[in-house]
Amino acid sequence: MEDNQSNVATENGSTTGNRLRIVLLVAFIIAAILTAYLTFVVVRDFVTSWEITSLPGVSIRNVTATPNEEGVIVDSITPLQSPSGPTPPAWDGAQRVTLLLMGLDYRDWVSGEGPPRTDTMILFTIDPINRTAGMLSIPRDLWVSIPGYSYGRINTAYQLGEAYKLPGGGPGLAIETVEELLGVPIEYYALVDFYAFERFIDEIGGVKVTIPEKINVDPLGDDNVKTLRPGVQTLSGELALAYARARKTEGGDFDRAERQQQIIMGIRNQVLRYNILTTMIGKAGLLYNELSSGVHTNLNLDQALKLAWLASQIPVENIKKGIIGPPDQVSLAVSPDGEQQVLKPITENIRLLRDEIFTESGPTSPMGGDMSVEEQIQAEGARIAVLNASYTPGLASRTSEYLTSLGLNVTVTDNAQNASTYTEIIFNRGKPYTVSYLVELMNISPFRIRYFNDPTSEVDITLILGDEWANNNPMP
Repeated sequence: MEDNQSNVATENGSTTGNRLRIVLLVAFIIAAILTAYLTFVVVRDFVTSWEITSLPGVSIRNVTATPNEEGVIVDSITPLQSPSGPTPPAWDGAQRVTLLLMGLDYRDWVSGEGPPRTDTMILFTIDPINRTAGMLSIPRDLWVSIPGYSYGRINTAYQLGEAYKLPGGGPGLAIETVEELLGVPIEYYALVDFYAFERFIDEIGGVKVTIPEKINVDPLGDDNVKTLRPGVQTLSGELALAYARARKTEGGDFDRAERQQQIIMGIRNQVLRYNILTTMIGKAGLLYNELSSGVHTNLNLDQALKLAWLASQIPVENIKKGIIGPPDQVSLAVSPDGEQQVLKPITENIRLLRDEIFTESGPTSPMGGDMSVEEQIQAEGARIAVLNASYTPGLASRTSEYLTSLGLNVTVTDNAQNASTYTEIIFNRGKPYTVSYLVELMNISPFRIRYFNDPTSEVDITLILGDEWANNNPMP
């Protein structure tokens, strides 16, 4: 280390813990992606007593894919097979991640009459530096501009992309449409089916929720309505899905949104229980084979594991949720041809909601801003501790001088308590630009980025230098 390292960490005894963490990551990402379906259900029916207004100033062109002789749209791509989708850029583990999750319309799916519409969409985001996450639900009846196809309901974007075999297919056009609506880049997508979700819920032993009042739910299939009584209950996969999809209550789709959030948090609590995780360890391979067929995404396994690692470190209070809906973000309307009941977006209010979900301090702190990265780092003034955990003497001093020459504020230079092969970064909240800069500069693995909230700490960021930095660094 800096001089002589007295406390040398060994890898003996850590193998079991590492294996457990890997299983946790796999379990968590499967849970996160599958449970996203719960927020896929949208405002579908309108209160019939309301007067539906026209949609002035909005053009429309009825666009459909080429039908066959019977007038049915047919496409060679079977719903729920893996579409090609857009190719995402490489992820460095430090930049904000956005992922569009889509659930396909059950009625279109079972009919088998060509590419399905999306039942709903949800945009999911993770900020790895601030350890925050957000979910923004997008209703299927939102009347938007679909790139290349004029205006239409947002749920038809995926269908058109599949039917016309556009580059990127349905996911590609759906992503373009949502990007245009929200003004944020989207790198990844995932499609989820119903049965994989039910199977996963059953595998973790159900999900515990508190049902506020009696409700009738309708599991998949015909003539099988069931009644759930008030109180704390553990729902099977079949009932959990039906409870999340139910909409025939006084509050309609807004009640349903609350139920979806109940289920999501219930799954999170259940998955993180130690006895559930240990039970799943022996079934990891089987579960992956069974459930992966119901989740289609352009995330590769390495990226999924990294995101799962991040998700496991995000406290529940740092997860923001939002739903685009009336009266603030949309108004009830009809399409210009008078044929469709739709939701007319109030764009400026939708973007305010977006900022509440996607930024640390809400709408008053726009994403990005006008300052350069260097100016942001200077404004943060992060106090950095540099600790040597390698076997290379003087590494902390050399690194401190190097970082100082780059304009960073190093306030502590010392030895680490234990040796480490890998370089790690530990940080408090509030210094995202400095953390992101260091992660990229030092090529720190996403698995070695840790958040530790200590308001009494004398430093904002702690760099623990491992042998990998000693052996491969850009210092002169």
